[in-house]
Amino acid sequence: MKIKLFKDNSRYKEDLFVSVNGVNYKIRRGVEVEVPPEVAEVLEHSQMQDERTAARIAAAENGVQ
Repeated sequence: MKIKLFKDNSRYKEDLFVSVNGVNYKIRRGVEVEVPPEVAEVLEHSQMQDERTAARIAAAENGVQ
């Protein structure tokens, strides 16, 4: 599966390390790369969790539960 990770010159400039079932991957940012489906799934779940966390933080800051 082809993916492209966000890259900037600050927080997201280094390669990303991912480990799935004991197999390690180092994924370059800013270029399209081919990864196994299970790696893409782990990255997708990570992004979804980041979005949920951001939403909960925003809700807490606004006094919403």
